[in-house]
Amino acid sequence: MSETALSLSGIEKTYNRGKTGAVHVLSGVDLTLKRGEVVALVAPSGAGKSTLLHIAGLLDTPDEGHVSVAGQELTGTGDARRTAARRAEIGFVYQFHHLLPEFTAAENIVLPQLANGAAWAEAEARAKELLGTVGMDHRADHRPSALSGGEQQRVAFCRALANAPALLLADEPTGNLDPTTSDTVFAALMSLVRETGLAALIATHNLELASRMDRVLHLDGGRLTERGRSGAS
Repeated sequence: MSETALSLSGIEKTYNRGKTGAVHVLSGVDLTLKRGEVVALVAPSGAGKSTLLHIAGLLDTPDEGHVSVAGQELTGTGDARRTAARRAEIGFVYQFHHLLPEFTAAENIVLPQLANGAAWAEAEARAKELLGTVGMDHRADHRPSALSGGEQQRVAFCRALANAPALLLADEPTGNLDPTTSDTVFAALMSLVRETGLAALIATHNLELASRMDRVLHLDGGRLTERGRSGAS
């Protein structure tokens, strides 16, 4: 098992905006995430944060550079291999939970495991274990509409970790929540990450939450810089 969950090297990405010309979104970005670390990504609006997350998550391809996930070099590989790596090695969490409304909390966590080849009993046990980690085991049989916003997002975290990925990518995961709920949900996320030992890259505008992570990376002008390290645990 590779201790490096994500490696980006020399990542370049440019978009052609027609009459306005080319926009250089990422310029020589290098990034390495080790298993067990939680890293904040802070960026002004339009700086390329989502583009960087999409490239790291194999949803987009760079114009130049190399992408490796869990020790697999995936630069220039076909859709089938990228999809398989994404399903097995990467978990995604967004600002909105995107849970399937017709399924219960537990079933929302079971489904990605079935898609990855797990048996139902195994997947169900894993779902209940993850829900218990975030204090949601008593809500396993509730559908998303019966859950609060914070509960929905905690289920979304569990779903993202259902297949025991090496890497978690989160885009403003507490952005829709009030401060108190945000703290509760963030604590649940950190607990899950620490329990499973995966690497997490979390984009956030919340500088207080960012300061509680292991590293804080700033993306601006197409370049990634590190500004300080916290003692968060």
